[in-house]
Amino acid sequence: MGSVSITDVSKVYDGDILAVDEVSLEIEDGEFLTIVGPSGSGKSTLLRMIAGLEDISSGTMKIGDHVINDVQPQDRGVAMVFQNYALYPHMTARKNMSYGLKLTSDLADDEISERVVEAAEMMGIEEQLDKKPGNLSGGQQQRVATGRAIVRDPEVFLMDEPLSNLDAKLRLHMRTELQRIQEDLGTTTIYVTHDQEEAMTMSDRIVVLDQGEIQQVGTPDQIYNSPANLFVANFIGSPSMNQLPVRLDGDRVVGEGFEYHLSDEHLEQIDEYVTDGEQLVLGVRPENITLADSPGENTIEAHLDVREPVGSDNYLYLTMGEEECRVRVPGDVRPEEGTNVLIEFDDSNLHLFREETGRNILGSIDQHVQAAAASGGDSMATAED
Repeated sequence: MGSVSITDVSKVYDGDILAVDEVSLEIEDGEFLTIVGPSGSGKSTLLRMIAGLEDISSGTMKIGDHVINDVQPQDRGVAMVFQNYALYPHMTARKNMSYGLKLTSDLADDEISERVVEAAEMMGIEEQLDKKPGNLSGGQQQRVATGRAIVRDPEVFLMDEPLSNLDAKLRLHMRTELQRIQEDLGTTTIYVTHDQEEAMTMSDRIVVLDQGEIQQVGTPDQIYNSPANLFVANFIGSPSMNQLPVRLDGDRVVGEGFEYHLSDEHLEQIDEYVTDGEQLVLGVRPENITLADSPGENTIEAHLDVREPVGSDNYLYLTMGEEECRVRVPGDVRPEEGTNVLIEFDDSNLHLFREETGRNILGSIDQHVQAAAASGGDSMATAED
């Protein structure tokens, strides 16, 4: 069984630098789980603790039913693909792929050779096996490193930003290849990246980390459409979600230079969480804002500062009073820069965050609770304070 259980795991450096803070996480057998977060969030440290390359300061880690806290890396049943590939420059691709297996198993040379050839065929590098890394492209080296992990037939694949050194086109291709291989093998995979697009497209579930703490665990749809807090809302999505300071005033929220009347459904949803006059943050993604043809109850006048063409879309950079707002519209919608436009929000895709805690108090709260349960319970993913 390749399930992974992480319970209250922390990592402290030099006695006072907390890199990972009581993380609890359940990863199912065969799942593709991505850990995403900014630099310094603790994602690589957590992965290295699973691999056994970093000691655990406190907490428990299991693979299947076995506690691995004190198990040596080579005995954990994991195989890791590093950001820099970590290939031996003096060895051929064939020897690089077989070397670890020879050290950690008692398999016959013929069986090891057969595994190497099968993995090479799966990775499309069977013609490169007798070349050394210096004679391979970056993409080929990445395939060798991945093939080296595959031949070990591990219970868990650990991947630490394996595509970050590739150019954009090859990165996209290899992203698809890694998904295909993981589906074919059915091996539990824990993938670390700072690239939110990789996380959104490759994962069964995503863990968002910040400063060593889990902010939210959920499917890509849950993470994107029901962010648990302001950090997740800002980190996931490009352009990121608009976050507009407002206060609740009866049945509306009032911001700098605009106001917005909340629906009865939204008012009922936030009734037990918000008091009148409370400072909040209204969140709306750029694609959930449209241009209006005429004034209405919830249209807002804004000034168009910049229109930025990006292929099939245009990004509009607006100001409402002193607040900035980003809007994504189809490429054939081309309002003139320097003019005023009317915008309206998609009422079904609004979010309200408590300013003090950052928690999302509007939206699919059920999804937040489900995400918290999936992460082992007491995480930032709950919609309650």
